[in-house]
Amino acid sequence: MNWPKIGFVALVLFGALHWWSGREVSLPPGVVAASLPVQASVAGEREFERNGYRIHALARFEISARVLGTEHYRLDREARLSPVDLALGWGRMSDTAVLERIRITQSGRFYYWSTDDFPIPRREIETSSANMHMIPADERVEAALKAIRKGQTVIVRGYLVEARGADGWRWRSSLTREDTGAGACELIWVESVSTI
Repeated sequence: MNWPKIGFVALVLFGALHWWSGREVSLPPGVVAASLPVQASVAGEREFERNGYRIHALARFEISARVLGTEHYRLDREARLSPVDLALGWGRMSDTAVLERIRITQSGRFYYWSTDDFPIPRREIETSSANMHMIPADERVEAALKAIRKGQTVIVRGYLVEARGADGWRWRSSLTREDTGAGACELIWVESVSTI
């Protein structure tokens, strides 16, 4: 048997399967996630633990949104808590006709957008989209988050949280959709995630 050739073919097939399973979902024009994110007070103290970090619930949170981008992390400290970031859009930021005119990228735990001519007002782009750091509550949720593809519509339920390390390190969620820049991302303890 020609093992190098078999190995090469297997590698090509694996790459093709990885590309196919991660390809963008194409949608026709129209708003697919019309509702605003829902945030509510937490009844009593809610705390969780993941990989040696204490996680304190700040607010109940639920969002139905279109996935504008996904980014997986493995090497930064935060990856022990949040292996996946989702850039999410709702309202007109979930409409293909709008998104076709906006360039979207993610890197270094940030989400970036740019446009040559605004399809909707700048402030609407800023307040109808966000980069959100996902902390899966268990392995099932982690697998579901890692399988999410750009273009899908998702429903995420859980809590906005603050995570704390034993050495004093902290990572705190934004508690408003009105902010921008550093510190504006949501940090979510994800209890459930589903695609529509």
